[in-house]
Amino acid sequence: MNWAFLQTLLSGVNKYSTAVSRIWLSVVFIFRVLVYVVAAKEVWDDEQKDFVCNTKQPGCPNVCYDHFFPLSHVRLWALQLILVTCPSLLVVMHVAYREDRERKHRRKHGPSAPSLYDNPSKKRGGLWWTYLLSLIFKAAVDCGFLYIFHRLYQGYDMPRVVACSASPCPHTVDCFISRPTEKKVFIYFMVTTAAVCILLNLSEVLYLVGKRCMEIFGHQARRARRRGHLPETCPPYVLSHDGHPQDGNSILTKAGSALVDAGGYP
Repeated sequence: MNWAFLQTLLSGVNKYSTAVSRIWLSVVFIFRVLVYVVAAKEVWDDEQKDFVCNTKQPGCPNVCYDHFFPLSHVRLWALQLILVTCPSLLVVMHVAYREDRERKHRRKHGPSAPSLYDNPSKKRGGLWWTYLLSLIFKAAVDCGFLYIFHRLYQGYDMPRVVACSASPCPHTVDCFISRPTEKKVFIYFMVTTAAVCILLNLSEVLYLVGKRCMEIFGHQARRARRRGHLPETCPPYVLSHDGHPQDGNSILTKAGSALVDAGGYP
């Protein structure tokens, strides 16, 4: 797997992210991707080779290993990391689409034409929804994989010995897992970092939605204040030539029209 490409992708997303999302990117790259590449893969290299059962029955260790570990931890983690970073690519593609659309608009209508976007990378309109849905998708992926791990392995523990009675084992046999404590530490570490990423994603969702609601309510409040400062009806009269309002028996002057009698409107 080309992890360098993943690093480049995550670095490129950084400039379109909020402060919370930058923390999420750091946690994913430093505490998940690097730990996975540098350490976790090495811990599980011998998982099947050193899975030993106290029987010489051919096929029994293989069947027992498949029963307790139907999917490899490291392969599930690799799939999880790929899926959890894909939504960030959608955000980059959406920004690129906006920039390309802006360039085509400039070529067609000239450099002095009004811009389609104030800032193509600003999270407004469709890009805001793309960014928000990417956060929800990333949180959902991590939650889904935590549930899958829990269901497949009956929790997040790593036992030292497991009892197996699957065929072709002649009877219930004990099978021994290599380096169980070390594997348990990495399992807890990966689960904890995934939970932290879920909290960061949900925090950013709340931040974006709250900020948008504040903007909408603030805009409505400003419009209400502007309406409140305007008089309900504009007075149709102006002052007399000497600067004083004319009394009811005099001729009134309507703004922008001829003089009329005080007894009625034109």
